[in-house]
Amino acid sequence: MLLVFMLLLFAAPTDSIKSSSELIQAMHNRYAKSWYKTATFVQKTTNYNADGTSKAAIWYEAMSLPGKLRIDFDPVSDGNGILFVSDSMHRFQQGELKQTQDLVHPLMVLGFDVYAQPVELTLDKLKKLGIDLSQFREDTWQGRPVYVVGAKSGDLHTMQFWIDKERLYFVRMIQPAGADKSHTQETQFNKYQKLKGGWMSPEVVFLIDGKLRTTEEYSEIRGDVGLDPKLFDPSNWRTAHWR
Repeated sequence: MLLVFMLLLFAAPTDSIKSSSELIQAMHNRYAKSWYKTATFVQKTTNYNADGTSKAAIWYEAMSLPGKLRIDFDPVSDGNGILFVSDSMHRFQQGELKQTQDLVHPLMVLGFDVYAQPVELTLDKLKKLGIDLSQFREDTWQGRPVYVVGAKSGDLHTMQFWIDKERLYFVRMIQPAGADKSHTQETQFNKYQKLKGGWMSPEVVFLIDGKLRTTEEYSEIRGDVGLDPKLFDPSNWRTAHWR
């Protein structure tokens, strides 16, 4: 498995990538046969307040690619959490479905689904998110070369995503935030580590106007685990559990 992973890692040169569609195609080609199809992990979510205080919570997460993510809030027995499936978000409280809304989850699309679904579908979802795929360039992020899609050089407000040039995984997203879109939200996937034939970022950082707002720290990370399909069925929220 390690040999196959290394061959895939260096199978195709990335210097030949000259457009957003070529980038998404290259990402898919690099890992489609090796990336894990399911994963579970424990997430410590810490929210930071303007006064310097913070509050942490534990979430239990399970994903099935493409497009399915279940988040159970601790304690699981309370029945609180969120389910993302079929481009919809379902919010549960005390085991009851309280809200459903259409939502294309950009971090799922770029961090995971891109390796598990057809290239055309990924491109369509990125367009629906409002990303200008005609804007494509190269830059540097955290000392590593990256591809940037969605904004011109110097524009750190327009919706855009950054992909590590060598390893072809997602590292950064920038997008307008707030009711009037005058604020800027930044999301970072940091400290990547190998997981099965793919990668996982065990640290996710969210900033608003450059100020830290939320961090996610993953532990007990497992890939290609057996998961009951009922976990991702809203009608089975209360009865299906993986933890």
